[in-house]
Amino acid sequence: MKNTIASKTLLKLMIGLYLIIILFPFFWVGITSFRPESEIWSSNALSLKGATFTSENYSKLFRSSIFNSLKNSLIISTITTIYVTFIASLCAYSIARLDFKFKKLLTVVILATSMFPQMIVVGPIYRVFVKLGWTNSYYISLPYSMLTLPVAVFILIAHFSQIPKEMEESAIMDGSSKINTFFKIILPLAAPGIFTSAIMTFIGAWNEFLLSLTLNTDEAWRTATVGISFLRGQFEIFWGQVTAATIIVTIPTLIIVILFQKQIVSGITSGALKE
Repeated sequence: MKNTIASKTLLKLMIGLYLIIILFPFFWVGITSFRPESEIWSSNALSLKGATFTSENYSKLFRSSIFNSLKNSLIISTITTIYVTFIASLCAYSIARLDFKFKKLLTVVILATSMFPQMIVVGPIYRVFVKLGWTNSYYISLPYSMLTLPVAVFILIAHFSQIPKEMEESAIMDGSSKINTFFKIILPLAAPGIFTSAIMTFIGAWNEFLLSLTLNTDEAWRTATVGISFLRGQFEIFWGQVTAATIIVTIPTLIIVILFQKQIVSGITSGALKE
């Protein structure tokens, strides 16, 4: 009994220590965002004793282009979420339900694309965009599928596989077409998985940096993550504004995770179980 209590206590202490290590950077970024630039660069930067707190960094952000970058991120992430979720639904349904040659190979290829480093593909994508005149535009949402589509397909394959085939067969016997059955029966039943894949796609597109930095070089088309990296002068980085912008950019994804955490967990776990 004593060993069991000691083990549980040790486990709780380890979990508590782990949480402190994980949450401390977020806490320090929040504190730094309210400190004047002079204190951040001073010798007492790592001490809170006698620290001054101000909203000056947030006031400067309102006068910068960061909110235009937030608008671009919202539009691009929304477009990416809509079309990737739709394509992933069609692709995952085909893999889960239809029998065709090289189905397993196709699944492996889709999942393997998520393992390619972005640095390998960003060059060819940039050349194609320059040729088509698509740089500095919302067309950047197209290559975002390279990052988000494999995960969405993986989640939805599990969900479509879990839906009983008898439901489709019954609908087809009643005269429903494959397309009609897919949209009116299969998609509603797979709603938890679709919802989960949409959220994961949105977060992935919202946090993307390298493609946006390469393809949307004009200040008017920068996304939020890239906009933060340009909060600097000729010889210094404005860490107060950077941390303030980081807090603002994190808020949308944080709200999504807090509001829909049950749906996210349910969407991931329910598709992973077979009855």
